Amino acid sequence: MALDNVVFWVFAPISIASAIGMLVMRNAVHAALFLIVNFFCLAVMYLLLDAPFLFAVQIIVYAGAIMVLFLFVIMLLGVDRGEDLRDPLLAQRPLAIVLAAAFVIEIAVAVRAGIGFATKAPEGFDLVNADGNTKALAEVLFRDYFLPFEATSILLIIAAIAAMVLAQRKAPSVTQAELERRGLIESIDAGVTEVPE
Repeated sequence: MALDNVVFWVFAPISIASAIGMLVMRNAVHAALFLIVNFFCLAVMYLLLDAPFLFAVQIIVYAGAIMVLFLFVIMLLGVDRGEDLRDPLLAQRPLAIVLAAAFVIEIAVAVRAGIGFATKAPEGFDLVNADGNTKALAEVLFRDYFLPFEATSILLIIAAIAAMVLAQRKAPSVTQAELERRGLIESIDAGVTEVPE
């Protein structure tokens, strides 16, 4: 048995188990940690497919930067407690399962109609990929698709800034009448430094 097959059969069950664990976890932090494990397993799959650039990007960008951002937001918003998994909309779960199955069928049909399930690389692939996968990808990305690539990066920055602005918590404003009702004005006028709760 080839070493690639051994690595695949070691990491594939871990990937599936971590994906299932991420879905059934009640704690958001634990679900995010399972997602990190899944990202690492996916990176190993990229390495098995001779895609070292995607392997590095998967670890650096997804398992590194994006998951740190997810965990930071989870900790910042304080959602690291268990959530109630009872579904308030009873038809939501069956509808989600039907839509997910339809999406998988649609992807399979699109792949079959577009390129087919080929067992070998298309014509000219070896010539394009002669200097290495990373160089070939960089030439296509920064020459042919430079404008969409940069537009996407700007949109991601705008989305990150918007998420931070929307997530910012503002202290509720308190009127003078409410302070008087609580008895805070009198205690402050009397020189009391400790404000009662």
